[in-house]
Amino acid sequence: MDPIHPLVQSYSDKFTTDPESLLGEVDRVTADHPKAHMISGKVQGTFLQMLSTLMKPRRILEIGTFTGYSALCLAKGLAEDGELHTIELREDDAASASRYFKVSDRAEQIILHLGNALEIIPELKEAWDLVFIDADKPGYIDYYKLVLPNLRQGGIILADNVLFHGEVLDEGRKGKNAMAIQAFNDFVQQDATVNHVLLTIRDGLMMIQKK
Repeated sequence: MDPIHPLVQSYSDKFTTDPESLLGEVDRVTADHPKAHMISGKVQGTFLQMLSTLMKPRRILEIGTFTGYSALCLAKGLAEDGELHTIELREDDAASASRYFKVSDRAEQIILHLGNALEIIPELKEAWDLVFIDADKPGYIDYYKLVLPNLRQGGIILADNVLFHGEVLDEGRKGKNAMAIQAFNDFVQQDATVNHVLLTIRDGLMMIQKK
């Protein structure tokens, strides 16, 4: 089930600013990836870029780099002395992303980490302004618990795929990932330390602000 009607997605795409050439290249090359559906893409990528530009964050954390599209979008808004730390578990995807990062105008500000995010995040010892969670779905609650204490007051966490292809709308959901996303959505709903809104962008994007 697709929770967003394809015609609505197409119309949204039509009336969204076209990405720069580097992002277009990432999109084209990733189209041949067996998991190409995981890329943020034009509409969500533009949203990430605009939000980051409005916030001008000094420290961004991305959990789940994939081929680098979302990191390049988020990095556009970094403060002059800002850094974006992005973590990828898969070596091949990290290598692909690294190639694009090196030719980006934010190359010196993007730091790519290869490995398990649950092990890497505690070693970073940063105060985060903006966090983007887009990794393994059963890990979402653990990632959230790990980053929230180091998120500054007023900082933002974005969690991707919170509609999970519409499977969360099925009361009889049985899939591991759909059940994990539902558990995450419930967990955030019960967290009195944050305000949150579920945006129907792409596969669902939860925006969470620390009070």
